[in-house]
Amino acid sequence: MSGQGKVVCVTGASGFIVKLLLDHGYTVNATVRSLDDPSKTEHLLALDGAKERLSLFEANLTAVGSFDSALNGCVCLFHTASPVLLSVDDPQAQLIDPAVKGTLNVLKSAAKVQSLKKVVLTSSMAAVTFGPRLPESGVVVDETWFSDPLFCEQKKLWYQLSKTLAEDAAVKFAKENSLELVAINPGYVIGPVLQPTLNLTSEGIMGLIKTGNEVISGGVYRLVDVRDVAAAHILAFENPEANGRYCMVGKMVRHLEVIKIVNKLYPSLGHSERYKDDECVEPLPYSVSRAKAESLGVEFTPLEVSIKDTVESLKEKKLLSI
Repeated sequence: MSGQGKVVCVTGASGFIVKLLLDHGYTVNATVRSLDDPSKTEHLLALDGAKERLSLFEANLTAVGSFDSALNGCVCLFHTASPVLLSVDDPQAQLIDPAVKGTLNVLKSAAKVQSLKKVVLTSSMAAVTFGPRLPESGVVVDETWFSDPLFCEQKKLWYQLSKTLAEDAAVKFAKENSLELVAINPGYVIGPVLQPTLNLTSEGIMGLIKTGNEVISGGVYRLVDVRDVAAAHILAFENPEANGRYCMVGKMVRHLEVIKIVNKLYPSLGHSERYKDDECVEPLPYSVSRAKAESLGVEFTPLEVSIKDTVESLKEKKLLSI
């Protein structure tokens, strides 16, 4: 097991990254917002290896020094904590400050730790494709694309702005403080859930499965399996060649293609009649390169497997009855 004897820190721990690290033999210091909230802690403490090698810490993104104790003695920081909100009253306070100042707070704590070799940051495709140069038909988007903060601000794309500014701030801080930093940029994350409550993306995909109605206007999804995202984080730490950023999109699909797969797997949902005459003929507006992620060693999960595992997991958690 490659992680034996190594201590790592995961901020905003919710599931699969912690699970995979424990499976690889690492000792994990994981931060949560509240140690008193069983919906944030119980599923982590129940993981294989948690009893021996998982310690939970309470930490707040906006409190300076809040992450010091969790990072003590660690060789890698996996910074996944950042608010995911699509509608906000006060974007600065609810999204931008926690994302940007929170990232800098965590990195300031990391910079004090002599044993720390690498930072793996969870960014987003939101920091890649939003700018005046929008992807056009036939274009392949890759890691050289960056969202434009001014464009995001003008269009009131506050979540995209928060992720763009946070990644930018992290890259600058890491350079100035001799920290090695790798960014992982996932698309819309699907797959099984470990926690007992729904997060925003699970809610979205569950709404799509139950009603057949699209949740993203435009009806195009950049989907990636949560297990592939977790694997990318760990490969980014373990592979000394890992560098820069990695777009993580397993497959780009139209809303209708997801529905067709759900229909095939779960005909009892009754979407068949509504969509039986619809065809996925319209070409996708662009594609996202998987080359760099695959060079890291990521093996993308087939979409049908991700969708089936999502539904089965939601059923098992009694969040979906079909």
